[in-house]
Amino acid sequence: MKICKANSDHVEGIAKVCTDGYWSTYRDIYSKEYIETVIRDFYNTQRILNEVIHASKEWGGYFIALENDEVVGAGGGGMINDTAGEIFVLYLAPDRRNEGIGTQLLQAITYQQEEFGAIEQWVSVQKGNQKGIPFYEAKGFQFQHEQKGYHDKKENNYITLRYKRQL
Repeated sequence: MKICKANSDHVEGIAKVCTDGYWSTYRDIYSKEYIETVIRDFYNTQRILNEVIHASKEWGGYFIALENDEVVGAGGGGMINDTAGEIFVLYLAPDRRNEGIGTQLLQAITYQQEEFGAIEQWVSVQKGNQKGIPFYEAKGFQFQHEQKGYHDKKENNYITLRYKRQL
């Protein structure tokens, strides 16, 4: 397993991992229409290519887990202020969970954020996400508060849980 910064050769693999991971995580929580909207808006190849090419302090680019040149995990984050980083995305191929891949990706994203002076790290997890919540809690993230789900329309009333840990 190799953890590295993604380049343009990895865009299709990132799109597949994020799409498959999103479906696997949220099929029992979100409506089909909502899932399709999020995938269309965030995990399309053009957006991912742009996010791979244009990394910054606010978006550190994608880190990927590669096995035999296949993307089996992808994640990214950035700084949300001078001292706080955030995990924006972290997905694995559904059949690759519980192998330590997510932990390795989280470490890569965290290291990148620490380079910018992060002393704390945030993540949003959908209420009811029994894949993400135990993972982040095991990594030292502590629940802070609930808020309206990102990218949600009023009629869905999806709730996001905000977690934070000290670095």
